[in-house]
Amino acid sequence: MPRSPESPDKTETLAWLRRISGDLATITLKRLEDTLPWYADMPPGRRSSVGLVAQAGITSFIQWYDDPTSTPWIASDIFAAAPRELLRSVSLQQTLQLIRVTVEVTEERVAGRAEDLREAILLFSREVAFTAADVYARAAEARGLWDARLEALVVDSILTGGADEELPSRIAALGWHGHGEVAVLVGTTPPQFDVDQLRRMARKLGVDVLVGVQGSRLVLVIGRTDPAHQAVEDESDLAFTDIAKRLEPGFGTGHLVLGPTVPALVDAGQSARAALAGFAVARAWRNAPRPVEADDLLPERALAGDPLAKHTLVERIYRPLRAHSADLVTTLWSYLDNGRSLEATARELFVHPNTVRYRLKRVSDVIGWDATGPREALILQTALVLGAIGTDATRRRPVATRRTR
Repeated sequence: MPRSPESPDKTETLAWLRRISGDLATITLKRLEDTLPWYADMPPGRRSSVGLVAQAGITSFIQWYDDPTSTPWIASDIFAAAPRELLRSVSLQQTLQLIRVTVEVTEERVAGRAEDLREAILLFSREVAFTAADVYARAAEARGLWDARLEALVVDSILTGGADEELPSRIAALGWHGHGEVAVLVGTTPPQFDVDQLRRMARKLGVDVLVGVQGSRLVLVIGRTDPAHQAVEDESDLAFTDIAKRLEPGFGTGHLVLGPTVPALVDAGQSARAALAGFAVARAWRNAPRPVEADDLLPERALAGDPLAKHTLVERIYRPLRAHSADLVTTLWSYLDNGRSLEATARELFVHPNTVRYRLKRVSDVIGWDATGPREALILQTALVLGAIGTDATRRRPVATRRTR
């Protein structure tokens, strides 16, 4: 549709606006420097880029005032003048402050000129503000999708043990604030999974998380937050077992397995392998707690053929006991074979029951597991079996045959 002829007043106003556009840009930049600290602190190159955006905004307004039907493409053109680096370094809040200052300067300059011109400025500024929000929203959406893909790639690398020299840089690109010890938590994905809520829960606990959703399986890589990024209410002294309990509501129903603590994120694959192996066999422990530590599932993992579980049982239980005292190994074997009976063990070893109690206490001191508990007794017996299979250094004493009554 052809444009209607412009009134003499509008033609005169347009000519006047074009004459003062340079002055408006100069005054705007001076006002930005005087009122916005972030603008004054910018390097000269970025200040120049902001100036280009302000100048583009003034020029676009004049074009729009001449032809209001051009709103969509003229408003977008303002931000097309901004270098890509500027969009990364200037926040949406700062952009809106820039728009406000530009509008204020323009309003002051045209005050009293024409009421319709002032209304046009307000209408155009609204369009520009919406356009700015759209530009940043699309940028945030694109960054969010990229971050999600990168995070999935990092978690998958940790789970598969395929970490390479690029892993630290990928983790840094995700804004990981964790430092020091790390543990991996594996559970089921809830039907309505809210990843943002889970991250908020983690921040409150003083930890950072990498989230991986693999179908029905939800994986969290948990690391303590760098002190520089901790909030005042952070509970950063919690053990990983306590952190797992606090994060438990973010998972679906079913088993929840926490891998062992490792020194750093680059070692998280060790924790992940243990957690995944434990998650695969957790149903074999009828009364497994939620969450359960992967090391508490060592017997089930070993029976399922997990080489890491077998190695852990031998290296953390059998070998330390053998190195400390052969009597401890013999006493533990006898105690477990005799149904955890002190008296039966004492009779078989020809010692006093108090001696058996003392040796069992020494076993607990050496390896940290208590043979008097049913669950830990299973762990210890599995370790003894695996240790005996793997070495000829120790032979068990033959068990006395039961007497028939």
